[in-house]
Amino acid sequence: MRISILSVLLTCVFLSCTNAQKPIKPTKPNIVIIYADDMGYGDLNCENPNSKIPTPNLDQLASEGMRFTDAHSSSGICSPSRFALLTGQYHWRRTHNIVNSFGPPMFKDSDVTLPQTLKEGGYKTAAIGKWHLGWNWNFINKEPSGERTYWGKTHKTYLVKDIDWEAPLTGGPLDRGFDYYFGDGTINFPPYAWVENDKFIEAPSDFFEFNKFEREAKEIDWDSRPGPKVAGWDPYRVLPTLTKKTISWIQEQKKDEPFFLYLALPSPHAPIIPNDEFDGKSEAGAYGDYMFQTDWIAGQVLKTLKENGFEENTIVIFSSDNGPEQFAFERAEKFDHYSMGDFRGLKRDLWEGGHHIPFIIKWPNKVEAGAVSDKLISQVDIMATILDITKIKTPEKAAMDSQSFLPIIMGKSEGKSLRTSTIHNTQRKRFGVRNGKWLYINFSTGDVSKMPEYYKKLRGYKDFKTKGLLFDLDKDIEQRVNLYTKYPEVVKEMEILLKKELDRGYLK
Repeated sequence: MRISILSVLLTCVFLSCTNAQKPIKPTKPNIVIIYADDMGYGDLNCENPNSKIPTPNLDQLASEGMRFTDAHSSSGICSPSRFALLTGQYHWRRTHNIVNSFGPPMFKDSDVTLPQTLKEGGYKTAAIGKWHLGWNWNFINKEPSGERTYWGKTHKTYLVKDIDWEAPLTGGPLDRGFDYYFGDGTINFPPYAWVENDKFIEAPSDFFEFNKFEREAKEIDWDSRPGPKVAGWDPYRVLPTLTKKTISWIQEQKKDEPFFLYLALPSPHAPIIPNDEFDGKSEAGAYGDYMFQTDWIAGQVLKTLKENGFEENTIVIFSSDNGPEQFAFERAEKFDHYSMGDFRGLKRDLWEGGHHIPFIIKWPNKVEAGAVSDKLISQVDIMATILDITKIKTPEKAAMDSQSFLPIIMGKSEGKSLRTSTIHNTQRKRFGVRNGKWLYINFSTGDVSKMPEYYKKLRGYKDFKTKGLLFDLDKDIEQRVNLYTKYPEVVKEMEILLKKELDRGYLK
């Protein structure tokens, strides 16, 4: 009996030692991308010491991770930047425009997306919020049967009767690699209704007239198109609903199954509609309060990750799709708040203010807390970087413009940058070419949104008269000194670089 008991004890000790020595397989990091809409570089307090908007949660995120001071979106407008982020491909190889109301998918079936690749690599994937990349709509009447006049023109407009609201939607997030989707499409485009996965939660039965919400926006709103809506649709419920859905989805995730969450916020894009509890939280008017609420939502996401034990194994990326909307000119004069920071221009522009965006990445115990990088990166680089981190092989012909910045965030790129050039574009045939310190624009101005005269005087800007523009961004980040005629050899080099990239693929 003693021998038998001794044998059992020795066996237990052996098994314990064996199990203790058996390595625990590490879980791949979770990935969360929080993507703001029309947020300028200067709206983030830690980027702009003169900001009139408190952003405590994003400032905290920056203090715990790495903040990039030379990061760029692919485009100066919405849909193209989102396409570029999710595919690792410059948007101008496919499109120059946004997806309009009831527009088709921007993607081709042959496109390989970041969520698709992560899903194949074992990730649970979700998109919550603004999609704005098109759907295959179930039209009963292919051509709109209604008309509405706004912006001084008459526009064909889809009515409730023109669409089958019960049929499944295809071509959206579920067909691009996401396991789950919840959102309203866009906050200012019809249909004004919630979509979950591939179905409308409630079918639109009413019609929204141009800029005629049942409750008015708190600042000027010129951008909410007419179209079908759910009866009683309240835009002020959009952000609270998205916040609750995001928190709920994170709480449902498992510790042993990595997840990828793409939270595409529709704020601080117009209409400017901060919830009442955020009124007066900034010194930059209702927009500043809306930006404060956007920061608060980011804080709720970070808090939920921490409370559910995900923080230490989650990479969080925060950025914006482009620069601030044209209201930023008036905001600068009225509140002394510069949403574009020190940069010239804003949304749509080829000027730096159109695409030079905030960018923060946090990866606990990997990325040095409080680090600041002046290395050049683009949002197209997110795909290659994440696949590099997760050791998932990049599919052939995918992410053709994406370059991993993993060495930068790991502190292994001292004295060099993996990316030396990038190409910006909003309008057809107009490009901004960055190479090292040089920024070349192949047009006489970087303007798309016309800069008002009062703002030119406020900032001391002058127009240029050369057919192209050249700036040394190391010395002139505000783009005041045009060197186009002084350095013709640099202009020539930039034109050659642009042609080389366009020859690789360009939608003419």
